[in-house]
This record gives sequence, structure tokens and C-alpha cells, in this order.
Amino acid sequence: MGENAVYEKVKRCLAEVRKITDFEPEIALTLGSGLGDFADNIEVGGVINYSDIEGFPVSTAPGHAGQFIYGTLGGKKIICMKGRVHYYEGYPVTDVVLPARLMKLMGAKILFLTNASGGINPTFKAGDFMLLTDHISSFAPNPLIGPNINEFGVRFPDMTHVYDVELSDIIRKTAAEDGIDLKEGVYLQTTGPSYESPAEIQMFKKLGADAVGMSTVVEAIAAHHAGLRVVAVSCVSNMAAGISPTLLTEEEVLEAGRAAAPMFKKLVIDSIHKF
Repeated sequence: MGENAVYEKVKRCLAEVRKITDFEPEIALTLGSGLGDFADNIEVGGVINYSDIEGFPVSTAPGHAGQFIYGTLGGKKIICMKGRVHYYEGYPVTDVVLPARLMKLMGAKILFLTNASGGINPTFKAGDFMLLTDHISSFAPNPLIGPNINEFGVRFPDMTHVYDVELSDIIRKTAAEDGIDLKEGVYLQTTGPSYESPAEIQMFKKLGADAVGMSTVVEAIAAHHAGLRVVAVSCVSNMAAGISPTLLTEEEVLEAGRAAAPMFKKLVIDSIHKF
């Protein structure tokens, strides 16, 4: 792609969205596996199918619907990404992070990311929630490679505090009030789609990762670069390979997400009320 062709694509997608709505969200929310019906909690102002936005990457992952839902939640203007795009689906990483950048251009100031992950930390169990305090991005392509988009941010953005300290504190306090045992830790993103091998999990554990998944980090990097305040919570849907006594299946991930969904929704909703 030529210089700023990536930015031009985001702007074209924004123009397509603006043909449908002039809605300006305060908060953008990306839903992970098993949380698809979270949008039922939003006072819906409208729905945009990804397929209605020319050039927008369409989600093909199981449990990911492929729609933006926008409206209000707790008096806050929110846009909800019901179904994310993953690198393993074959899209360039710039397309994977395009939705985050698009929601920023729509007006969002905060990006709340959720996902399903495999637990590496031995104190975790399936169904736990983990607040992301940091990440390891070394095993996924960096979304900022290529000509820098100066309209979003600087060439070499600092990554000391990708996950907003103040918003993370709100989630901690909300979890305590809701009686939710919120874990915290470092999330590592791989490309997928194959699950990690037991040897890889042991390597990730030595590197300091508490949970592993196939999303989130590239979006967090692009969003942080663009000046969004980022916060993220992971649902530990299974223990990772070699730690779990059973083989990993897609159905297990979706089922664990469904089982944890009521408490996950409560945590997300109650936190958003305080953002």
C-alpha cells in the first residue's frame, strides 16, 4: 500500500458509516467469544452490518456476528462491536485494527476490549476474569508497521501504560463491589488459528504471560497509538495446552463464554456506568 493508503481506507469506511448515521460514541466496546448477546443490554439507536460498509473486513469466526450496535448504556453513548476480526481469518493486520480506528474517528474516547483466553497462570481456572495490566505482542505482527499515520499518533508510541490506569482501577473497584474475583495479569497474543502447543505454553509462562489468545493486543496497540484510552478484560475460557488435562476445542471456548457471560456482562455494564 502507498503512503497513508491505510488511513484513506479508514476514512472511506467512516464516509460509508456517515451515510447511515451521524452517531458519535463516547465509548467503544469490542465483544469477545461468547459475549455476542451483550448488546441486548444497550438501548439500541441503530445497527450497522459490517457488510454494509464497503471495504470493511467481515468477521468469519464462530460466535462473532459481524455488526456494530450503537445507542446508550447507563446514559453513555456507546458503540459495540458484535464480532471482531482476527488476523487468522486472513486479513492484513491493518484491517484487523481498522474497526478500532474507525470507532476513534466516529468520536470514541475509550476502547473497552474483551476476549476469551487460555489460562497459563496456575492460580487461574476456567471461568475466571482477568484484567489486562500489560501484554506481550512479540508473536503477532505490529499493526503500526508501514508509513506512520500522523493523524493518529507518533511514529514510535510509548507502550508503558497501554491499559489505562484510571479505567483499570474502576474495573477493580466494580469487581469488588459485585463480588467478582477479578484476576490480573499479562496477556499474550498469538496469530492462531491453531491452539498453542504445550511447549509453547511453557515458553509463554517463562516469558511472564498469564493468559494467551488470538486477539486484542494488535487492537490495543493501534488504539493507544491513536489516543484512545484502552482497557481490557479477558474471560479465561479454558486452561491452556499442557495445563489443561483435556484437548482444546472451539465449543469449549464458546460454552465457557456463555457460562461466564452473566457475570461478565454485569462487570462490563457496572464499569461503563462509572467511566
